[in-house]
Amino acid sequence: MAMQMQLEASADTSAEEESFGPQLISRLEQCGINANDVKKLEEAGFHTVEAVAYAPKKELLNIKGISEAKADKILAEAAKLVPMGFTTATEFHQRRSEIIQITTGSKELDKLLQGGIETGSITELFGEFRTGKTQLCHTLAVTCQLPIDRGGGEGKAMYIDTEGTFRPERLL
Repeated sequence: MAMQMQLEASADTSAEEESFGPQLISRLEQCGINANDVKKLEEAGFHTVEAVAYAPKKELLNIKGISEAKADKILAEAAKLVPMGFTTATEFHQRRSEIIQITTGSKELDKLLQGGIETGSITELFGEFRTGKTQLCHTLAVTCQLPIDRGGGEGKAMYIDTEGTFRPERLL
């Protein structure tokens, strides 16, 4: 029973991961695009379905072995997999209402930021050496996992240390 629940959780996680981020071009094969045509696209520099979906038809026609009919079919299938088009004001308003403000851990900084760090956006920190940038990132890595009613986002955090200076004891 426990094994079955673990497998179901793993399947849910895999499905969740597939729905985010770029889709590999091999996904077009599942939509009826010939494997040789997918290989030609890959050799021409297209590695994701999104790259194909946003490419002009003329660019696909420049690939040796891709006819106009094939280009039309490839673009149609790629467009089915990639959400394209306009967003209505109602949809945009709905998405904005789902944004969560994550606390920085400082009431004064939250006030300056009009509630905290917004989800779904990029926030850049810059400043002099030893001014608290890393400490704020460590704090956000913790607070983003808190329940919403405590200023968090009930989410997960991945801390990427590009300088190799991360010290876990700073989180204690």
